[in-house]
Amino acid sequence: METPRSSAASHGAAHKRRVTPGSVIATLWVPLATAMGVASSYYVQVIHGDWVDRQQDACRHMPFPKAEHVAAWAGPILGVSAVVVCVLLAKHIRRRHGVPPSGTKRGLVSYVGAWPCVLTIPLELFMLWASYNSDGSGPILGDCG
Repeated sequence: METPRSSAASHGAAHKRRVTPGSVIATLWVPLATAMGVASSYYVQVIHGDWVDRQQDACRHMPFPKAEHVAAWAGPILGVSAVVVCVLLAKHIRRRHGVPPSGTKRGLVSYVGAWPCVLTIPLELFMLWASYNSDGSGPILGDCG
């Protein structure tokens, strides 16, 4: 005959499996930060291209857009934060639930979101370097005569 579980044991198991809003936010932050980091790196190129076009239309050198630096810094910050949050969430899941992070939906979502981020961080760092590295030739202003 099977013995019924004590209420203390079932309460502890229910308490361990409770999902907190903070862990849900952390889980969703990883793929969101990965996507925003890639978009930010792309936006650096868009800003730079618009700046070059405006200079060519005005036939004069214009000040460098500060938005390009903001977007360039946002990429690596978002990428690194996604990896850090994924690692912290994995530690939390292992400590709280006693299972590997890939054994839970939250852990799996954060892992799937973090792996592309690990691959895009070098791109984001390159875009940051490129935004501070000046072109040797500068933009060609064309025939302004």
